[in-house]
Amino acid sequence: MQNDNTLTSKKLTDITGNDFSQAYEEFLKQGDFISLTRQFEQGFTQTGRDNQLSFNVKKAKVSILDTGILLVEPENSTTSVKPSKSIVISSAIHGNETAPIEIVQQLISDIVAQNIQVKHRTLFIMGNPVAMNIAKRFQTENLNRLFCGKHQDIAPCFEKDRAEKLETYVSDFFNAGTDSSDSDVTNYHYDLHTAIRNSKHEKFAIYPYQGDKPWDKEQLSFMAACGVNTILFGHGPTGTFSYYSSANFSAHAFTVELGKVRPFGENNMANFSAMTEKLTALICDEDLLLNSFDNKDFNLYTALGDITKVSNNFKLFIDDSASNFTDYPVDTLLSTDTGEEYRTTQPGESIVFPNAKVGNGQRAVLMVVPTTLS
Repeated sequence: MQNDNTLTSKKLTDITGNDFSQAYEEFLKQGDFISLTRQFEQGFTQTGRDNQLSFNVKKAKVSILDTGILLVEPENSTTSVKPSKSIVISSAIHGNETAPIEIVQQLISDIVAQNIQVKHRTLFIMGNPVAMNIAKRFQTENLNRLFCGKHQDIAPCFEKDRAEKLETYVSDFFNAGTDSSDSDVTNYHYDLHTAIRNSKHEKFAIYPYQGDKPWDKEQLSFMAACGVNTILFGHGPTGTFSYYSSANFSAHAFTVELGKVRPFGENNMANFSAMTEKLTALICDEDLLLNSFDNKDFNLYTALGDITKVSNNFKLFIDDSASNFTDYPVDTLLSTDTGEEYRTTQPGESIVFPNAKVGNGQRAVLMVVPTTLS
């Protein structure tokens, strides 16, 4: 690999302490971004673009912007031939969701080893390294409810600070893609997750609320090619990472659930080969070979709304073993709270993300029903 690191060891020591220089050199040799991210969970201080940790690979510049934040810029982003896509691929917004982290690791390893040539600007993210190190969803606050400025409303903690930083990195990334191009650039953000509980449909994606914009059928076909043919259409603004990119930068964005939470080393990565292959094809500008959209190829759901936990008197009558997308007969009592109850009202009404242990004022269950697109 051609190593064009822009910082000397002395500067690395000055910026980040004695240990980082050696860890960075190991990353250049091995491409192990998980280890580098976990070693420096609190981040490191850099000042100015010239102090980025950068090196060159196959006609692209790779820059580490912060712990868990890696930017790849193809050479043509600074020439008259402009890339037409700006792509964010994020993982570890919940620290115990390891399969997405390992997918991102595989992509980064292939780039560092120069096995692939990236042709579109791509930002890779491992979102919550503190939670990664304690093998929990989060340390203090659910990071995936803190975007779109919602981090401003909570007490100081790692997730509050990290959400603000992630918003800044993503904003700078998408804005730079627009500023540096004379042609139209399309933005993308795939936020990869795994779920706490089993699911009737092992892999599914949440397509963030689009307001008056239509759902993009080509993007649905891309999800299907990635092995994800169950789609839940969002019903309103949220504080999720994918909604942040969709709402603020018109990005094609999804929160992608790839199965069940497992510890590092216990994921069958062959189960995610379609996702890894299609993301590789996307960033390398290869033919995606997508099928035309057809309703019969999908399990499509629209959201009815949330069951919200209002008080400590909240009770949820859903078994802990119940899978996501379990449906209940009409008039089934699912929850009670102070002066309130929730009963199903529509055929096929199903549950997603049931969790009675959330805080007051937070969603305890998302209710959905099957749908189709015209």
